[in-house]
Amino acid sequence: MVAKSARFVAPIALAAVAVGVYLIVHSTLAKPGVTATTSSTTALTTRRDGRRKPPSPKFYTVKSGDTLSAIAARTGVPLNRLTALNPSVSSPPYSLQTGQRLRLRQ
Repeated sequence: MVAKSARFVAPIALAAVAVGVYLIVHSTLAKPGVTATTSSTTALTTRRDGRRKPPSPKFYTVKSGDTLSAIAARTGVPLNRLTALNPSVSSPPYSLQTGQRLRLRQ
């Protein structure tokens, strides 16, 4: 009796496992905003968990109370690179204006 029921249950279990694997793989690949094909012009990096993060922004808008060193620390751009990309703020007195856009990368 057990062998007879196992003969019917085994294919059903196999089909259920196959459907489960398909759903897991499909949900991982079909995330919104991520395409299956990537172009060479898009600069996306991959995290350890396989998700992609967008490229860092090209500009930073200066807020009240910001300093060059604080902006460099917040954005992860070294201070010397920040001053090289923005010649208007590289000479003393480091004049930052609220609302000014600073270039972070080329």
